[in-house]
This record gives sequence, structure tokens and C-alpha cells, in this order.
Amino acid sequence: WRVNYLYDYETRYAFVGDYSGQITLLKLEQNTCSIITTLKGHEGSITSLWWDPVQRLLFSGASDHSIIMWDIGGRKGRTLLLQGHHDKVQAICYIQLTRQLVSCSADGGIAVWNMDISREEAPQWLESDSCQKCEQPFFWNIKQMWDTKTLGLRQHHCRKCGQAVCGKCSTKRSSYPIMGFEFQVRVCDSCFESIKDEDRTSLATFHEGKHNISHMSMDISRGLMVTCGSDRIVKIWDMTPVVGCSLATGFSSR
Repeated sequence: WRVNYLYDYETRYAFVGDYSGQITLLKLEQNTCSIITTLKGHEGSITSLWWDPVQRLLFSGASDHSIIMWDIGGRKGRTLLLQGHHDKVQAICYIQLTRQLVSCSADGGIAVWNMDISREEAPQWLESDSCQKCEQPFFWNIKQMWDTKTLGLRQHHCRKCGQAVCGKCSTKRSSYPIMGFEFQVRVCDSCFESIKDEDRTSLATFHEGKHNISHMSMDISRGLMVTCGSDRIVKIWDMTPVVGCSLATGFSSR
């Protein structure tokens, strides 16, 4: 049973991510420990955590291949979902100076996310006994099936609007990077028509680590990244071409 944890000395916050995908936020005083809140959003075990004390942002990676940004300091409790990996996210690092998030996954994927833009929150999935587009009953809605003499349909959800829809009303797939979906996901037909070509422009860059990354660490001042793989290989990366900027005084290309 694996627990991933993080502690911030300044705020005395402790973050504990567990196998169920839940993150518990604790406040540690001199002789007391109190639970502030629990964060629920991942569908797999928490594999990595990163805390930015300046913006009060928590980033969590999980075995469900996704990353969530939790706005701990914001009053609205805003959360952003990032999906661009095809395996569990093993390590994350947020670069506050350039507003970029670097993440590594077990299949060797390395992603650099642009967080210096206004992103949209993914909607909560809505529940319904029938398709919210064509009103055909889902397969558990026995009463409506009996009344209309129709067979029930399987339920799906549009990733853009969150509505419960049937397969006939969600025949399209699309990426939608502003909501964190860097690869194609199910959307209802009406949402597909509303997505413009420029809305599909990627907001992250993807790189191949060419080994199964199990751990990552960054020297932000020099723009260097070290990855360790399950293949017992250690690689040192010059990340300045993708994360460097003129404001980062320590960055220099090699």
C-alpha cells in the first residue's frame, strides 16, 4: 500500500495522497494535527505531488494517467485536469518562473505544459436516466423502456459539456487542450460542432524519454532534468530549449 506525501514548512501544510486517489490536506501545529479538507478527483492511486507555495497550487499525478491542478489558495477551489499521458504519471515539477509544468510517465513520455494561459475547468459529469440530447432511455431505465417499447442504450458523457448522452449523439472525438484534453476524447455532436480548428491547438509539448521513467528531478536554475528508469539507466536532460526564457537568469543553452 503506497502513500505519497509532501510537507511545506512555511505553511505547515501536509499533503497525503493514497492508493484510492484521494489527497488529504493536513495542518500540522506544534502538538496537533488537523484535517483541513480532502481532495477527490483522481480515479487511480496518487503517484506524485508538487506544491507551489507562491501561488498556493497543488499538482497531483496519478496512475489514471492524469494530472490535476488544485487551487488551494483560491477561494473558488478551482481544479484543472490535464490529460496527455498514456501511462501512469510518475513525477511532476512546476516551474513558477515560466508557468510551466513538466511531467513524466512510466512509458517514457515527457510533457511540458503551458500553464500561463486561461484554461477551462472540465465539467462535472451529469446524471440522467435518459440521453440528454435525444431523450432515449438508458438500459437501466426500465419504466421508460416499457412505456416507449424501446431498448435501453448505454450511457456516455461528453467531456466538454458533461452531459449524459448515448452513442448515437456522441459519434465524434476531438482534442480540446484548453480543458486539458491533449488527445481525442468523446464529445457530443453539438459540442463537436462548436469546437473550432484553433481550439485544437496543443498547449503542451511532448517528448520521448526512451526509457520507463520511474523518477524525475529538476535543477531549475540550470535547466537540467534527471530521469531514472526501471531499466537502471540515469539520463541527464538539457531542458532549456523547452523551458528556458530570458527571465530565467540561470538558463543557458549547451
